Amino acid sequence: MLAVVYKEKGKFALEERPRPRLEEPTDALVRVTLSSICTSDLHILHGSVPRAVPGIIVGHEMVGVVEETGPAVEKVHPGQRVAVNVETFCGDCFYCRRGFVNNCTDQRGGWALGCRIDGGQTLYVRVPFGDNGLTPIPEEVSDEQAIFTGDLLSTGYWGARIADIRPGDTVAVLGAGPTGACAMMCARLYNPGRIVAVDIDDRRLRLAVEQGWADEGINPAKQDPCAFLQACTHGRGADVVLEAAGGADTFQTAWQIARPNATVCVIALYDRPQSLPLPDMYGKNLTFKTGGVDACHTAEILELIRTGKIDATPLITHRYPLERAMEAYDLFAQKREGVIKVVLRP
Repeated sequence: MLAVVYKEKGKFALEERPRPRLEEPTDALVRVTLSSICTSDLHILHGSVPRAVPGIIVGHEMVGVVEETGPAVEKVHPGQRVAVNVETFCGDCFYCRRGFVNNCTDQRGGWALGCRIDGGQTLYVRVPFGDNGLTPIPEEVSDEQAIFTGDLLSTGYWGARIADIRPGDTVAVLGAGPTGACAMMCARLYNPGRIVAVDIDDRRLRLAVEQGWADEGINPAKQDPCAFLQACTHGRGADVVLEAAGGADTFQTAWQIARPNATVCVIALYDRPQSLPLPDMYGKNLTFKTGGVDACHTAEILELIRTGKIDATPLITHRYPLERAMEAYDLFAQKREGVIKVVLRP
């Protein structure tokens, strides 16, 4: 089967790989029907994910059909359409029992697919802990509607959930790319008074406003987001900030635009250390929340998709067959043609 393989820092390649087999009683084998390219895949390519193993098949955003299950798998069965979770988790360790599945202590737990074990930019993928890592897709939901359930939408849902958004709050989202857009969609579920998108790409800002994900879009190259937010909050600043950009200075912007006693959630993945200027922050009494997504609410997300409360399909701007994956990666990495998300079909 054709697969996108991480060879070494700076190099992905298309290779023929054998079809995987079940290795544990809790494994499931999924025939991939649609996968997508994520910015985290580029982090692997650039060597910014130390745990990524050279030689693995990349890809952690995918949907497919269950082909085979181990004897301990009870919740999914062959022939069932499923969304695949970005994280594999045992469901029984100290962290899993508390919903902190990103920190699962099993050696196969956490972000493994497409990072430490073979992922889904291919035709078949073995998913450990199939009962936990696979969620049946409702019949009314298409593959394209479901493709972001296990990662992007899980990240946005998790970020909005831990942000403690209250009705009427002013929420600022840094980054109007895929992660930021999903964070806006999920923040909207909490009935904020205003969502302000901040990004240097005017096209992405327009999309966010046109789709109703954001109420206003601010380009910091043209307008000071701190001044704007203070002007529309009687001089206070944002009640909640979701940092989904991961840029060179976006962490600094995040705490600067937040009002005193606000919550700042960092849901972006940085590729370099960030500075925490505590003397400058002193007196703002900010609450920071950050880390990897606890992606264990996929069933709730699919129900929100089914009922029309969330729709991430406008993020898909390009579609490629798997055999043209290297071309798709080049387009995505160079941000050409207004690309936001690229999906691959085996």
